[in-house]
Amino acid sequence: MAALLLLLVVSAATFSIFFVVPRLLGNSPETLAVRYVGRTATPETIRQVADSLGFYDPVYVQYLNWLKGIFVGADFDTGAGIERCPAPCLGYSFIDKQPVLPELLERLPVTLSLAVGAALIWLVFGIATGVVSALRRGSLLDRSAMTISLAGVSLPIFFTGMVTLLLFSYQLEWTASGGSFTPFTENPAEWAYNLLLPWTTLAFLFSAQYARLTRAGMLETMGEDYIRTARAKGLTEKTVTVKHGLRGALTPILTIFGLDFGLLLGGAVLTEKTFSLPGLGHYAITAIPRNDLPAVMGVTLVAAVFVIVASLIVDLLYAVVDPRVRLN
Repeated sequence: MAALLLLLVVSAATFSIFFVVPRLLGNSPETLAVRYVGRTATPETIRQVADSLGFYDPVYVQYLNWLKGIFVGADFDTGAGIERCPAPCLGYSFIDKQPVLPELLERLPVTLSLAVGAALIWLVFGIATGVVSALRRGSLLDRSAMTISLAGVSLPIFFTGMVTLLLFSYQLEWTASGGSFTPFTENPAEWAYNLLLPWTTLAFLFSAQYARLTRAGMLETMGEDYIRTARAKGLTEKTVTVKHGLRGALTPILTIFGLDFGLLLGGAVLTEKTFSLPGLGHYAITAIPRNDLPAVMGVTLVAAVFVIVASLIVDLLYAVVDPRVRLN
């Protein structure tokens, strides 16, 4: 129930950003309608479009009509006829002359493939590096791993992406040069080959953060009383480290992972733009200079859904990871 309420709040905030704030800044209904018909349209055409889109209605009526379209669909007057946007209708792109949702669903597999592959890599390498660094605190391995992690956190993804493209794709020719995506169901090998470099580049950024977070959590957990009790009971060091130490340090990692993964599912904007992957983030960044507001709003709402669902799943997993947490 709380997740649904939060989603409603996010939808209202998203609508306000694109429709209420411009009105508060002095934009008229005609000014908003220009974004849908182009600046060369006649004043009469602009007024007709503003009226057909409901821009002369009160703001709360516009929001309720937009919300109604999500559940029952909506009809849009394109000038050449009435276009039906079936439910769930996240808007109609007057630039592409089609509903937004089918375009999002077409690009979702690209973003999903990128997010899942990169998440698996950064979780494995990030957590493993953090655990080893914590167990060998102050050693050369620890200092080297944390230095690399600091570099990974500091370097922006577009810089790292350009460097890896230049080195591994154009000079060594080990990986794909970007711009292509093959569905997993068609050719799994080519699917992995095309995404290998984006996965690695994106995972390098996140694994650095997770390595530092894991190291800090392990250092704190391994000093707890129950860790000393476990050792006193004669448990092996591997059991103490993995079952007791790492499990207790996973709670903050799980929290961050839920937010990061949810945001990535909403579109890894910089990564998709750098490697020219036709995902949700690339779709949004392309729609912005074209003033395609329905497309931007659709991506924003889908991203909010993923973040809320990921946060809900994380809350449920707390009881699995941390035995001190019990769900009522």
